Amino acid sequence: MPALPVAPARPITLTASERKRLKTMAYGHKTEHRLRQRAQVVLHAARGRPNARIAREMGLHLDTVRTWRGRFAEHRLPALSDRKRSGRPASFTPLQTAQVKALACQLPAESGTPLSRWSAPELAREVVGRAIAGAISASTVRRWLKQDALKPWQYQSWIFITDPAFRSRAERVLDLYARIWNGEALCADEYVISADEKTSIQARCRCHPALAPGRPGRCG
Repeated sequence: MPALPVAPARPITLTASERKRLKTMAYGHKTEHRLRQRAQVVLHAARGRPNARIAREMGLHLDTVRTWRGRFAEHRLPALSDRKRSGRPASFTPLQTAQVKALACQLPAESGTPLSRWSAPELAREVVGRAIAGAISASTVRRWLKQDALKPWQYQSWIFITDPAFRSRAERVLDLYARIWNGEALCADEYVISADEKTSIQARCRCHPALAPGRPGRCG
């Protein structure tokens, strides 16, 4: 029986930016092992090496090398990331979780509930009553509050006030955490950067001379 023909290896030609990104992935200390391997496969392929040689030198299965070489040839850098796997969809959105936590930080009297403090079952009923969620259990509410150490049933008053625009503002931030902007997912080469101003932490003149001249000073 004649041997089946072997498909030729996909040729790989890199742009300067792709080569730079791949080298960062392949040799960066913080890169996950699987991404490092995939980037190295592509870099070897870009040097014109056959799949069999790449597999032998890297200790990988030939099919693995062929797969990542082919994916990169078709879809470039985004193809090196794991594909989204199908599974059970999340029962609640991050926005719903944030709204429940915000509700727990309000006085029950603000919603017309004749209670001095919230309990998990009462919060669950209020969440459904406000149409934040169609249905939710007290155990789910308790688990969410535990994530932020919120225990409204132990306190009679709170100092937190919910912003009237809480939903729209929270939704925008939570979408960024999920790498979504204006309803569209961000690309692999787009990043979300969070920065915060540190008040009262800036360079100031010393009020007193250094105790040890010649030695590096420290901020006090």
